[in-house]
Amino acid sequence: MPFRFYKALSFGVVAFALVSSCQESPKAVNPPAINPDKLKNQFIKANQQVVAKENDEMDYYQKSHHLSFIKTKEGVRYYVYKPAPLKCDPVRDGAIVTINYTVSLLDGTECYSSRTEGPKEFKVGMDNLEDGLHKAMLYLKEHDKALIMIPSHLAHGLLGDSRKIPPQVPILYDIEILNVNNLAH
Repeated sequence: MPFRFYKALSFGVVAFALVSSCQESPKAVNPPAINPDKLKNQFIKANQQVVAKENDEMDYYQKSHHLSFIKTKEGVRYYVYKPAPLKCDPVRDGAIVTINYTVSLLDGTECYSSRTEGPKEFKVGMDNLEDGLHKAMLYLKEHDKALIMIPSHLAHGLLGDSRKIPPQVPILYDIEILNVNNLAH
């Protein structure tokens, strides 16, 4: 009986193989043609939606904390809560500045701080920091204390910083400008 079973099973496998090999192979499906203009417009629309969402979040932060931020043409917002004395130097492009800082998310989650990492020194417009921080510095003076809200496209963008700042979120800098050296450029 086992011999007949294996004989029948072998016949079935061979018959199945012959039948399936005689069928027409599936035709390659060509992917739909990509319209570059349509794709570009979809990306533009998606980016506009992200920017609008972040603007709403920053507006909410500003209103809920009763602060009068100034919005720059680049989209960075700053609020000087302790202005420098009148004779202090304004920050210029290329200046070397030293700041105390705290970087937070708008929900209050602290990400980085000079209390643990020490003051930050950088060349305005040159060093590898958030573009929004460079742009905001040009509106401030030595010894100002200010809050700076930076939208994600001028901060850490689509990917976040891969450590503490998530993707596509605005960040808040609380800074004190300790020193400005405008002679550096």
